[in-house]
Amino acid sequence: MASTSNIQTTPSSPSSFSKPQWKYDVFLSFRGETRDTFTSHLCNELRDKLIYTFMDDVRLEIGKPIKKELLDAIEESRMAVIVISKEYASSTWCLEELAKILECKKDREMNVLPIFYHVDPSYVRKQEGTFRDAFAEHEKNPENKDKVKTWRNALKEVANLAGIHLKSG
Repeated sequence: MASTSNIQTTPSSPSSFSKPQWKYDVFLSFRGETRDTFTSHLCNELRDKLIYTFMDDVRLEIGKPIKKELLDAIEESRMAVIVISKEYASSTWCLEELAKILECKKDREMNVLPIFYHVDPSYVRKQEGTFRDAFAEHEKNPENKDKVKTWRNALKEVANLAGIHLKSG
C-alpha cells in the first residue's frame, strides 16, 4: 500500500520576496510648453521601447480628481523623468509633482532623472530669471505661503542631481 503525504507544496508568493510591483516604469513631469515638442517625442520613444510611461494627457482617468491621480501615479512609478523648462516653476502643479517625486526618492529610493530643457541647471539651482519671477508670483498667493519654501528646496535639490542638459534641439 502506497502512503500519501498530507503535505502540500505551493510556490511561495512572489510578492512576499520581491520588490514592489510598479504600475508605471516612468512618470513624466513637465510644463505644458514642452508637451507637443520634446516631451511627447520622449514619451513615444519610451513607449516604443515598451517602457510603460505615465504622461498626464493619456493616463488620467476621466471623472477622477486630477491631483490625487497624479500623486498616486508618482507613487506607483519606478522612476521619474523631470523635464525642467524655463516655465516649469510657474506651475504649482509641476512644483507639487516635484516635491512628491523627491519625497518618493528619499522614502523609497525612486530613480530621478532631471532633463534641463533649454535652461542651465545653475539657473534653476540659483532660481534666477523666470524661476525667480515664478516664485515671486507664488509668494503673492496666501495659499502658497507654506509651500513656497518646500518648492524652492525641491527645485534646488533636483538641480543638484546629475541629469541631462539639452541646450538646443
